[in-house]
Amino acid sequence: MRKEAINRRSFLGTTAAGFALSPTVVRQAAAADPSGRSGPIGEAKGIFPGRVVWVHDPEAIDWQGPEDGYWWQDRHANPSCIQSMLDRAVCSVAGAVTVPEAWDKLFRYLNQTRGRGDAGWNPGEKIVIKPNWVGMIYREGNVDAERYRFVRRENYMNTAPQMLLALLEQLTAAGVRQEAITVCDTLAYLVHEYHEPLARAFPEVRYEDYAGQFGRIRVRVSDVPLYWSCRPNVEMQDFVPTCFAQADYVVNFANLKAHMGSGVTLCAKNHYGSLVRWPVQRGYYDMHPACFSKQSGVYRALVDLMGHEHLGGKTVLNLIDGLFSGLHPRDPVPKRMNIPPFEGHWPCSLIASQDPVAIDSVGLDFLQAEWTDFPRQGGVDDYLREAALAHDPPSGTFYDPNHAEPSQRLASLGVHEHWNNVQDKQYSRNLGASDGIELVALTNA
Repeated sequence: MRKEAINRRSFLGTTAAGFALSPTVVRQAAAADPSGRSGPIGEAKGIFPGRVVWVHDPEAIDWQGPEDGYWWQDRHANPSCIQSMLDRAVCSVAGAVTVPEAWDKLFRYLNQTRGRGDAGWNPGEKIVIKPNWVGMIYREGNVDAERYRFVRRENYMNTAPQMLLALLEQLTAAGVRQEAITVCDTLAYLVHEYHEPLARAFPEVRYEDYAGQFGRIRVRVSDVPLYWSCRPNVEMQDFVPTCFAQADYVVNFANLKAHMGSGVTLCAKNHYGSLVRWPVQRGYYDMHPACFSKQSGVYRALVDLMGHEHLGGKTVLNLIDGLFSGLHPRDPVPKRMNIPPFEGHWPCSLIASQDPVAIDSVGLDFLQAEWTDFPRQGGVDDYLREAALAHDPPSGTFYDPNHAEPSQRLASLGVHEHWNNVQDKQYSRNLGASDGIELVALTNA
């Protein structure tokens, strides 16, 4: 299996399995946004500023629904297709021909932006992968804490093990040692159903979870604080997990989901699971009001998570697993999507970007186009506006999650805008502008 995976390292102008590389990068005179929505705000990030790559492969999933077993079984989620999706996405984000070259470029870009020079990954440096395993949260009752097995919601839309296997394959092929990598969702029980294929393929990787049973490592709290920029009067100080504090890089691997409270849950909200406590745990700052508010121009706690130097500040790549989608917490199983090109099928998608604001902006557009209710409620994109304009946000908040007293305001965390329409899915850079988002679509030919 490993030899076959290594042979897939090369990224060609045309790819196997019937794919053609089809970047949706239309260079034409900039025109007024036909949707009537405002233009881009914020400062685009990345080797190609504002680039977001969307890969769509209907062959990745062959699952008819719960009567057909579990979607995360290899006979339903095709490992080869998923590896190809991630390989193509990473290479397109970085503008590279091979996966190792792509990761070297990604590491170097992040190091340059944080003043560490033109340096790639070095032995001794550590990487944390943050999946979204909210379907395994320790207090939800979906997992038997004694057996570490699902007892319900087995088909919930968690970050797929095949996606994580593809990412681990990439990182190790790029020279990163297994023992330098930690996979961690602080509030989850890492069930056997997911852990077994991961540990079988990558036994030296550190797998941290809430309880640390059955060979997992129990997540610990460091002495590195996180300060909420609204400066709440609370009893308990928040600290980042030790694995994040000790890491040099973070890969944020979220899901493409709507949310009954916040409207959507994408890369920013994935960091709820980057703190070792429940979001509304007594004594701590309650994160929900600032996330669920339907108003605009208000303080957003998500900006602090995106801007903290040990969370968003270390993030080398943002990824959204869009193999499936649904509405959290209502849907126990995924929902098919009807917008083009899905047309009543599973979305079978992967979205990637170095820009944390741009990637959530694209994910939001997909979800708002599909869902007529929660993703379209008031204030849904307010956190993206606050993050894009973190240096001068509409709320007037002095965003500084890194210091006990506000002293170093966050700069813009990325660029935000909406696409022109669901059919064309074009942003400012696709239409010839020199700023904004560029959506590169790699689709099944």
